[in-house]
Amino acid sequence: MRAVGRSGRYRGRVTHPTDVPAGRATIHDVALAAGVSASTVSKVINGRYGVSAKTSEHVLRIVDDLGYASSLIASSLRRGRTDVVGVLVADFEPFALALLEGISAALHGSGYDLLSYAGSIADGPRHEGWERRSLSRLGGTLIDGAILVTPTVEAAGSSVPVVAIDPHTGESLSPAVAADSLAGALQATRHLVELGHTRIAHVRGRIDLESARLREEGYRRALAEAGIAFDPELVRAGGYSTAETTEAAAALLDLADRPTAVFAANDLSALRTMEVAQERGLRIPDDLSIVGFDDIPAAASSEPTLTTIRQPLREMGAEAVRLLLARLDGDAGAAPEHVQLPTRLVVRGSTAPRRHRPGR
Repeated sequence: MRAVGRSGRYRGRVTHPTDVPAGRATIHDVALAAGVSASTVSKVINGRYGVSAKTSEHVLRIVDDLGYASSLIASSLRRGRTDVVGVLVADFEPFALALLEGISAALHGSGYDLLSYAGSIADGPRHEGWERRSLSRLGGTLIDGAILVTPTVEAAGSSVPVVAIDPHTGESLSPAVAADSLAGALQATRHLVELGHTRIAHVRGRIDLESARLREEGYRRALAEAGIAFDPELVRAGGYSTAETTEAAAALLDLADRPTAVFAANDLSALRTMEVAQERGLRIPDDLSIVGFDDIPAAASSEPTLTTIRQPLREMGAEAVRLLLARLDGDAGAAPEHVQLPTRLVVRGSTAPRRHRPGR
């Protein structure tokens, strides 16, 4: 048997599947063995138009025979499902990794495999909307459904069922799982007020996430109930990132009347604020008390250890799996659209009663 060229004439010898080393087949090996062009193979495994049913069936058989790396795609095209759940994150940072632990544990024994996918490793012009781009690449051929972690936009119109963790601002069109950010922020700020702090700053999170909005709201509410006037100079954008927090913390600590306490919207921001303070010779918590949010593993191992608001991250991941599987199994009506889990204050070494400064 000979391979078919673009003109339709046969050329060369077809490679037999046994001639290709296991696990090393390429798209060109498939094309050669099937007697078609590489572009035809690409169309078949990506479900594009322009290839007859008979040719598609033949190519998919060769894909399986050769063990081509895209055989999952081929299988999904035949069966209409992949039995794979995708978890889409912007980056594999501690918050996402803790959620992944819960998701993985919850999927155990479900019959579904897990595919974790980082859609945008770094911030930049292509950061916003990364989940839509990722879903367009993965949905329907690699995954049956997706869990989106801290999405930048609402993933309306997705080709597969979607559940969001820590959803986008505004009314979510997708089922969502979140921690009680408002109650957690109230606990964090009240803790600092009870320690005698009145000059309390806030390093806020990503403005496009509902969690960040609620944490700032909780901060403001706690100040108001304590009779402390809100000072916009004490609120700076940290964006849930180390880079933005560095600028925010420096601006706060360089104020002539700097804060004596900081509530940061996540632990990464709190830990970076601690480093910036220590670089300036400030002692934690003697000169500055700091509270974070999340309770990632680094919070318990920092020096000093970080007082924080604990989110039940593993449980959040498990709840997201429950919501998604209900939709994949056609039982969406039995599962709630939105799940909110409680938070709690964990007091460690980074907070202490306010010390009066000389002359104050």
